[in-house]
Amino acid sequence: MAYKILILGASYGSLLGTKFIASGHDVTLVCRAETAALINEKGTEVRIKLRDEDSHRSFVSGALSGALDAMTPDEVEPKEYDLVCLAMQEPQYSHPTLRALLSRIAQARVPCMSIMNMPPLPYLKRIPALDSSGLRAAFLNPKIWDEFDPKLMTLCSPDPQAFRPPEEAANVLHVGLPTNFKVSKFHDPKLDKILETLESGIDAYRFDGMDVPVKLRVFDSLFVPFAKWAMLATGNYRCITPSGPRSIRDAVHSDIAQSEEIYTYVTDLVVTLGADAADMVPFEKYATAAKNLLKPSSAARAVFSGATDIERVDKLIKLTGDAMGQSHPVIDEIVEIVDTRLAGNKAEAA
Repeated sequence: MAYKILILGASYGSLLGTKFIASGHDVTLVCRAETAALINEKGTEVRIKLRDEDSHRSFVSGALSGALDAMTPDEVEPKEYDLVCLAMQEPQYSHPTLRALLSRIAQARVPCMSIMNMPPLPYLKRIPALDSSGLRAAFLNPKIWDEFDPKLMTLCSPDPQAFRPPEEAANVLHVGLPTNFKVSKFHDPKLDKILETLESGIDAYRFDGMDVPVKLRVFDSLFVPFAKWAMLATGNYRCITPSGPRSIRDAVHSDIAQSEEIYTYVTDLVVTLGADAADMVPFEKYATAAKNLLKPSSAARAVFSGATDIERVDKLIKLTGDAMGQSHPVIDEIVEIVDTRLAGNKAEAA
């Protein structure tokens, strides 16, 4: 069965969209008017390196079996879609046009799969051990999530790494790390069938007879996407220092003992929520990968470029710890550093 899928976000979202249309589904990307016009005229190009090849292959939307188009937020009628994917960063949804679209999606009761690092509040409400009422301060505008039914929200870990090459047009995406998307089930047979159909279709697709990296993997556990929390706390947010940005490698390896302590604290917190330890990534594996992460995280780059709001998974981890009666002084310090820097950016922008 072919599905109609709405993806909010045409940059990172075009990677998932390409995987869907390659397996025969129809996708609409939601983006700004200029980008939508470009995509509707020329389609998208996603570059992925196949196994054992030295250069990237280009996957052009017009050559794939599913249909792709793009719209602005106010053009979208959500009830026409079988699934909505949230592929923008959390603060972006507070824009008036996106806020209005989210409201229409919630009212239409279309199932949603978030691929944000920041789990939406309706998803957090699905965790029995967690009182989500104290987590709202981590979100820029928590009210925009109040209309959603938690039963219709699931979470997918945005593990593949991709970027728009600065010298290319806005319809081009380059995949640097072709790992898999990991999504938790809705735990509703009808909705889980959508995820499983998407998973099997992406698995079956071949390009010139070859398997294509970046799969969708479906899990029973609610916590598989939370494996990234420990990585974000240990590396990404610690790239933001009072004196300026630093690379993820330096954030992790400048004090490896402290890094392991933070990583273990966050991992244990997620296990306390109900995760199986097997859902988590061992620290040694992350530390090895971090040796090759030679640039500051996107959060650090945004903060030191003057951003006034970023996704606050750091604050969400702190508030989750508070809700569970746990804390760690370095997590508290990270939150304070990020708060201070964002406040300074807001003061400069005023």
